[in-house]
Amino acid sequence: MESLAAESDVVIATVDFSITGIKQGSRVRFQADADNFEAATATLRGLKKRHAATGKFPSSFTLLVHILMRICSVCMKSGTGVLADNGVGDSISETVYDDANPDQIETLSDTQLHRNVDLELLGADKEGYVKTYIVLPSTIYGIATGVLVDKGIQNPHSIQVPALIHAALARGRAGMIGAGKNFWPDVNIEDVADLYVVLYNSIQKDPTTGHGREGIYFGESGEHTLYEVGKAIGEALVELGKSDNPEPSTFSKEEIDKYFQGSTYLGTNSRCRANRSRSIGWKPIKTKKDFLASIKPEVEALAKGSGHEEHLKATDKL
Repeated sequence: MESLAAESDVVIATVDFSITGIKQGSRVRFQADADNFEAATATLRGLKKRHAATGKFPSSFTLLVHILMRICSVCMKSGTGVLADNGVGDSISETVYDDANPDQIETLSDTQLHRNVDLELLGADKEGYVKTYIVLPSTIYGIATGVLVDKGIQNPHSIQVPALIHAALARGRAGMIGAGKNFWPDVNIEDVADLYVVLYNSIQKDPTTGHGREGIYFGESGEHTLYEVGKAIGEALVELGKSDNPEPSTFSKEEIDKYFQGSTYLGTNSRCRANRSRSIGWKPIKTKKDFLASIKPEVEALAKGSGHEEHLKATDKL
């Protein structure tokens, strides 16, 4: 990764569970885990060497787009998880992060999810040998379609809501962490894809496009509570004859251990507003209503499968 980055004008660091480097002319595309500190720092070392060797300035030459999203095919693992508090479903956070307010974002603890990689990227931008643009999607929803899905190559489902659906199917009732009072933002898969396009075009056309500490871009177009998610799952289960009660109940400690590896991540608050993203022309179409409406078809699709507990065990971080 370091050597490829050192030979490339443009690096697009996306995320997957593998680490590969694909050279395309003077550009290189990496696929790596968004939390892979070693991969991120190797890329930065390569870009620093490139800048030192060419003497060209990053304002017209070197670009690093780090998409802070962990995916399996199109499936979001986290992003605005960097904003998550220590809630366990019983409280509502009043803190709403604004991607156009770098001073507020810099109050985040260095120990937050993804933050160690963020800080390396931001530090590199500050040094001046690279421009960084960090995109943080929220809860991505929408079932992916297409040739890759049809061939079984691409996973069509996200992670957070499907994890709750798998747990509900396994226990026969929808559930939530605590009272499900906590808030999370959401964004449709097509809307967040548009954000990447809008950002790339803005970078190409407008040299004043924010980067570094001014280059944090949230992907959110709505906000929901986890109780609302549980209720939508519960209603769908009843309609499918998979449950006799539409009301979500609180997961016991034993169930949290069983279904979520002991993590209460789905009880945290993560709240944000994508003001900077919208300022560059991003116009998400879908709303919270669309998000909640998307849950029933997700339940229907996942209910056709089996091995729900095994699926949950394969989810390594929530």
